[in-house]
Amino acid sequence: MEYRNKLVLAPMVRVGTLPFRLLAAQYGADITYGEEIIDHKMVKCERRINDLIGSTDFVEKGTENVVFRTCDQEKERVVFQMGTSDAMRALTASQLVCNDVAAIDINMGCPKSFSVSGGMGSALLSKPELIHDILTTLRRNLNTPVTCKIRLLKSPHDTVELARRIEKTGVSALAVHGRKVPDRPRDPAKWNEIADVVSALSIPVIANGDVFEYDDFQRIKSATGASSVMVARGALWNASIFLPEGKVSYEAVKREYIRKLCEISFQYLYWWSVLGL
Repeated sequence: MEYRNKLVLAPMVRVGTLPFRLLAAQYGADITYGEEIIDHKMVKCERRINDLIGSTDFVEKGTENVVFRTCDQEKERVVFQMGTSDAMRALTASQLVCNDVAAIDINMGCPKSFSVSGGMGSALLSKPELIHDILTTLRRNLNTPVTCKIRLLKSPHDTVELARRIEKTGVSALAVHGRKVPDRPRDPAKWNEIADVVSALSIPVIANGDVFEYDDFQRIKSATGASSVMVARGALWNASIFLPEGKVSYEAVKREYIRKLCEISFQYLYWWSVLGL
């Protein structure tokens, strides 16, 4: 996985599923993150090849729910993002999926209660020793690249110090969301504080925050010096944001997304009829 000069689809819960990732890639996303998957759920899964639709499914034993789905088409670009607060559990979950994805990413920025209450997401930002334990455990035991995504801390100095500690674990890249945990989406992203991290590290930094048009990719890179740029809401509103010639209409994007959903559904329906199910 090469992390320099890339356009990246951010992890988004209930959004970053296989059809949406394929859609973003079709429009020019170089790297696509899946939605955050909690390690507790992943370790209960088994890997299955789904010949009906040509996918690799990680299915929760007992419930038969598909927790994560990927396919060969995205294998070189998809990042499996995980929520965790335990190094060995994170390793167990990662070993299950690592051969089917391009990288493993640890979520250290989500401020939502479902993540923080379990000591995951942004709760990790105040636990540098645990961060070190998780990342070094994964780095020592996986051949797959390992990265993480953080938010800004209370002061630029604190953010830089944490970023330096993360770099020393041997991660391949660091994504930085230019907001602090209490900040809301309406609060402007602090690109200048991302720049502080970039100047302090030698590994690629992926800048995230307030990217809504294609021109914003270059604006945030120029402002921060970041190697690559990650977009969340801008892609959610219109996945064709990655097109250098400009976004296509929202209606066209919706049709294309539905087409990808239907490709999977129709293949299911076809094989159900063939097999008499």
